[in-house]
Amino acid sequence: MKKEELKLTAQWDKTFPKSEKVDHSKETFVNRYGITLAADLYVPKNAGGKLPAIAVCGPFGAVKEQAAGLYAQTMAERGFLTIAFDPSFTGESGGNVRFMASPDINTEDFMAAVDFLSLHDKVDPDRIGIIGICGWGGMALNTAALDTRVKATVASTMYDMTRVNANGYFDTEDSEEARYQKRAAMCAQRLADLKAGDYALGGGVVDPLPEDAPFFVKDYYDYYKTKRGYHARSLNSNGGWNVIGCESFLNQPILQYSNEIRSAVLIMHGEKAHSCYFSKDAYAAMTKDSKYTENKELLIISDVVHTDLYDGGGKDAIPFDKLERFFAEYLK
Repeated sequence: MKKEELKLTAQWDKTFPKSEKVDHSKETFVNRYGITLAADLYVPKNAGGKLPAIAVCGPFGAVKEQAAGLYAQTMAERGFLTIAFDPSFTGESGGNVRFMASPDINTEDFMAAVDFLSLHDKVDPDRIGIIGICGWGGMALNTAALDTRVKATVASTMYDMTRVNANGYFDTEDSEEARYQKRAAMCAQRLADLKAGDYALGGGVVDPLPEDAPFFVKDYYDYYKTKRGYHARSLNSNGGWNVIGCESFLNQPILQYSNEIRSAVLIMHGEKAHSCYFSKDAYAAMTKDSKYTENKELLIISDVVHTDLYDGGGKDAIPFDKLERFFAEYLK
């Protein structure tokens, strides 16, 4: 597949320090839509033989230099070859126009990452897993339902992006009338964008932060708009998605066949996260009327909010020991 020439940053520009226990390099690969994706590759130093591998992506609207890279580097320290990649149309990855999202294309991004790992000369193709964070947790579950090569999946602090787009936060807009109004607004925006000759941005995390902002907005601000997690290429840290960027999410539920996932799945979420209902409901749907429940687990972590599972929240909230045991068991 012909690759697009991407402009990749040579210097270390992550939101976390570089580990001396792994080797890091930039890589590119192409998905089945011909979009070239950019990834950071992390390999345990002095590793020999074929390694188990993990592809990591998320959160939705973030870049690989944020949470995904931290997960990937940390799992590489623990013996796995890993990549953290930018989705189509975002970060250092290709695709035009920019700042668009698609349940189909973004699931394909994960599958293309599995392609890349399967053909890597240091990877055992029968020992590949994926980690999806936030909105990419839902994409990871959709990938696990579609890609039989994936042997183990972790969904961390997950969102079902199709549900939140169609129903609103906490399902407060779950009605035919509310969805109709959203569709009508999107259709009007399409024409406005064409007349303007450019796509209007929806705006990232609100800044300055209103005093009466709900807790989950403050939680996002504390990560994306501060030194803790800000990145110049992150959509959430800056201008956000296009207004029409997530239009197709309104009509395309991504977890339809999650109860047919045969491979291992760990869904983990913070007890105090505003988004915890996504994981609880996703786990219930995944195990309902399923023949494959023995290798499925829901882990609710006490005293942890949504973004604590992005970077640990200053309290080591990410259970990396648990992740290591999970992948060691199912990628053996």
